[in-house]
Amino acid sequence: MRILVLNVNTTASMTHAIGESARQVASPGTEIIELTPDFGADSCEGNFESYLAAIAVMDKVVNYPEPFDAVIQAGYGEHGREGLQELLDVPVVDITEAAASTAQFLGHKYSVVTTLDRAVPLIEDRLKLAGLTDRLASVRASGLGVLELESDPERAVEAIVEQSRKAVEDDKAEVICLGCGGMAELEEKVAAATGVPIVDGVRAAVTIAESLVRLGLSTSKVRTYANPRPKQVTGWPITRQSARAGNQK
Repeated sequence: MRILVLNVNTTASMTHAIGESARQVASPGTEIIELTPDFGADSCEGNFESYLAAIAVMDKVVNYPEPFDAVIQAGYGEHGREGLQELLDVPVVDITEAAASTAQFLGHKYSVVTTLDRAVPLIEDRLKLAGLTDRLASVRASGLGVLELESDPERAVEAIVEQSRKAVEDDKAEVICLGCGGMAELEEKVAAATGVPIVDGVRAAVTIAESLVRLGLSTSKVRTYANPRPKQVTGWPITRQSARAGNQK
């Protein structure tokens, strides 16, 4: 089984960290292919960067030259999952939805701890769109930019732990979702400080993607996520290939 794991920003070191986290939970025989967009911002922290990332991720996937069995979009609260589902005939899993849906198996209410406060509405909107807000206790910001997760890891852990504790104590969350792909591999430290299950979206997405492939299931092509109708698309990088990806299994 081959799974493409797409970072939504152009920071290669973060792509590698996401890929390594995915490999740690992948089953024997599952190949994780980490991919970085060819264009876009070095971190995604707002709507402009998110929409740009959506185009870059779709472009990267449809131009990937080898067969693959599933795709993971590794950006928390980012746009683009629906476009990938239209383009592809293999499962597409977004880490935002993967983390939240997994959290609901583990406790009554869950909270998301993310980066900057400006990212909170994007995450809330994505969770609402996915129908995952009924058991959402809160979305909390650590106050750190995405790139600070790498440049100042000790401060990052402290800030994430602080907001996770507040989510548990003040918001009554019973599970914490790490609200950024760049927070991969922080579960143990946050779990030790809070005493609750911690869900990393990248790892959750890998297990969900593997399960869908093994079950022989993929996105319904009736109505909402039907393949795009053939038409001329002008000036978009995705036009380097047909509007419907032909490189999947």
